[in-house]
Amino acid sequence: MHSVVDLRSDTVTRPTPEMRRAMAAAEVGDDVLDDDPTVHRLQERSAELMGKEAALFMPSGTMSNAVAILAHTRPGDEILLDSDAHSMLYEVGLPATVCHVLTRQFQSAHGIPTVQGVARHLHTESIHSPGTTLIMLENTHNRAGGSVIPLEVHAGLRDLGREHGIPLHLDGARLFNAVAATGIPAERFAACVDTVTFCLSKGLGAPVGSVLCGPSDWILRARRFRKMLGGGLRQSGILAAAGLYALEHHRERLADDHAHARRLAQGLADAQGLRIDTLEPATNMVYFQTTGSAAELAEALRAKGVLCGTVTPNRIRMVTHLDVDADDIDRTIANTHEVCDTLNRTS
Repeated sequence: MHSVVDLRSDTVTRPTPEMRRAMAAAEVGDDVLDDDPTVHRLQERSAELMGKEAALFMPSGTMSNAVAILAHTRPGDEILLDSDAHSMLYEVGLPATVCHVLTRQFQSAHGIPTVQGVARHLHTESIHSPGTTLIMLENTHNRAGGSVIPLEVHAGLRDLGREHGIPLHLDGARLFNAVAATGIPAERFAACVDTVTFCLSKGLGAPVGSVLCGPSDWILRARRFRKMLGGGLRQSGILAAAGLYALEHHRERLADDHAHARRLAQGLADAQGLRIDTLEPATNMVYFQTTGSAAELAEALRAKGVLCGTVTPNRIRMVTHLDVDADDIDRTIANTHEVCDTLNRTS
């Protein structure tokens, strides 16, 4: 059991001792000059896993999405994405401020779009209006509780994009969680999109980084935009070594996080003043509504050594990850029940 159970996000994971040793031993070069051998190995392995021609190591998923939009569009174009997508809500308006594109939004049910719903929002360029030049997907879907977009939906949207000549980009920050949940290899999801990014620094447990994958000529274009945004790194093989270690050692264990999330959701189901979104979370996220103040509940849990995230005034998210074990889950369940009982008695 850890002294603090940090369920705010899977971004809070720390490098394991073995990962730190891999980082310390990394062979490095200068990645701006494209001669860091460890970065090359990470990019080659990532492209292989995604079934793409090439890949580019990026400092963050947000920068990956920015570079993807820039490389797919022109200023004034329109991109189409989920109204609750990460790029819509949590990237500080980068589509408008950095990429200079308009955002058009489609609605989804629990993070899962429909082909018909997306098709209704496509625009054709005219003298009066921009056309849709990029469709963005997010799998797993953070705001929808870590839900998984099924492969058949990906395939239908791929066909829609091809019909209209519109590329698809997948924000696959937690794509390997979708892989762990479904047993479907990452390359099959990635085959349904033109470009894909995935994070190394969430459930996979690396301290930094994402990888953007796609066609070789497109990745060369993306590399210029990465440099433009300040993402040109030097001896980044130290960081790439952590990503390589994560890919080789931490993908399979994501299933443990999913099991912990289910145990957590079911253990909190009868807590006073809480309404759990689902007793069977698709991946590693547990969302619930509070009848009282979410901030008050979160602060009371913090005092007991359990950290969680408030999403709205009456909504909380807890995320399982590499640094949360079964004892931590039991402790969280017990402390949450205790706090809820106390808050309900005093309200």
